[in-house]
Amino acid sequence: MQYHHLYADETGESRWRDVEVSVRERTFAPPAKAIEISDPVRAGKMLFLRLRAGWDEPAHASPIPQTLVCLRGTAIVTASDGTERTIGAGTVWRMEDTTGKGHHTRVLDGEDFECVIVQHV
Repeated sequence: MQYHHLYADETGESRWRDVEVSVRERTFAPPAKAIEISDPVRAGKMLFLRLRAGWDEPAHASPIPQTLVCLRGTAIVTASDGTERTIGAGTVWRMEDTTGKGHHTRVLDGEDFECVIVQHV
C-alpha cells in the first residue's frame, strides 16, 4: 500500500513523493484472528468534504497536516513545482504543505469530489 505525500521543501516549493505503508501481522481485535495492519498515526478530527464538479480554486497551503481519502470523483492536484497527481476514488493523499506556495486543486467536470479528511494533531 502507498499514499501520495505532498510537502513543502526548505525553499517553500511543494513537491510530491510516494510513501510505502508497512504492515505487519498482529492481533488487533480479539478474538478475531491476527490481521496485517500498520502502526497507528495520531489523529484529531475527521471531516467529510464535497467539492462540486468543476471546482477550481486558487493555490493555497494546507491549513494543518491532514490526510484525505477520496470516496468519489476525481481531482487534479498540482504542486507548486508543476507536478500533478490525479486523486480518485480509493486514493490516499497526505497533505503536509502547510507553509510555502501550496497546491492547486481542480475537480474534473461530471462528478462531485467527495472525501474524508483526517486532521493530525
